[in-house]
Amino acid sequence: MGEPGSQAARPGRPAAASPADVLALALHRYLRGRRIDVRAIAGELGVGRTTIYRWFGTREHLVGTVVALAAEDVLAGIEAAAKGRGAERLLEIFDRFNRELADAPALRSFLEQERETALRIITSSEGTVTPRMVNRIAEIIATEVEAGAYEPPVEIETLALAIVRLAEAFIFNDAHAGIRGEVDRLRAIEAALLRAPTGTSR
Repeated sequence: MGEPGSQAARPGRPAAASPADVLALALHRYLRGRRIDVRAIAGELGVGRTTIYRWFGTREHLVGTVVALAAEDVLAGIEAAAKGRGAERLLEIFDRFNRELADAPALRSFLEQERETALRIITSSEGTVTPRMVNRIAEIIATEVEAGAYEPPVEIETLALAIVRLAEAFIFNDAHAGIRGEVDRLRAIEAALLRAPTGTSR
């Protein structure tokens, strides 16, 4: 007998799609401002919607995973390029990240297309995005702590949660026209939380 799945390797037969393929296509759609449509993704990949739901549970979990992946990629780039150390470095990373989020066309399109669902996906503590963002922010803070460059005023997880919740409150509000000013205020508050010099935003 052949190995399991060997039929998928027959000449002329396309390989079966995987959860990674679904994520890649969903991310492709998201980054281009298109709605993450499970029916369309299933049709394009040649898999059943029930299969996608078996892999990801719900559309909201799939979308949340995509939003988190996109945000984590941006944050990783900012972290890699950040200079300095300690509270000043942390403030620079978080401030740049907040500004990237505020200006992100894909995120703005998502909020415009399905605002209530988008806000729930982005800000729910029971969802995917907030816990992953808190974990990443905590990891960044921990790096400075472990390097002996920073002493957090409260435990790392609590500080990370505060940073994330503040960003959600300031960025995902209804004051679209004044969002740049909101991010400037957010920087000042984060500086106070981190006990970092405010400096000037970049």
